[in-house]
Amino acid sequence: MVLNDPILVHWMDFDLLARMGIAAIIGLALGLDRELRGHAAGLRTHGLVCFSAAALTASMIALHKQMGTGDTLRMFEATGSFIGIIGAGLIVFSKGQIRNLTTAANLWLVAVIGIACGAGQWPLVTIGVGVSLLMMTVLWFVESRFFPETERNGE
Repeated sequence: MVLNDPILVHWMDFDLLARMGIAAIIGLALGLDRELRGHAAGLRTHGLVCFSAAALTASMIALHKQMGTGDTLRMFEATGSFIGIIGAGLIVFSKGQIRNLTTAANLWLVAVIGIACGAGQWPLVTIGVGVSLLMMTVLWFVESRFFPETERNGE
């Protein structure tokens, strides 16, 4: 079997450490809201999804550059399929109400942010984090303050 040349540990660079570290930190931060509200997917799930997506992306980019071939778009397909399975498992329909829909959607965003971290697309990462924080915290505050009687079934 012919394999690609290994990349030795002493060749690890700051760029790779930054991409993986930032993805893990962002995933944990975006999962904090879900953890504090007692939802099924919290800190660890969001952190692992974001880090895993970043690691998958960095690996696929490196393999593509190293070998000169390969379909890197499969990484997006695999991530989408996997997050779809997790999201479907999170969403619960009980007593006429849907639960954890927002958590599943946030996990999808965390996966996309992880992919952007792995690819080093920092403007996309910044926008994604900003949008997620706005929607998960600021809008929750607005909803609970101005629409307290409205049930938020999607959470």
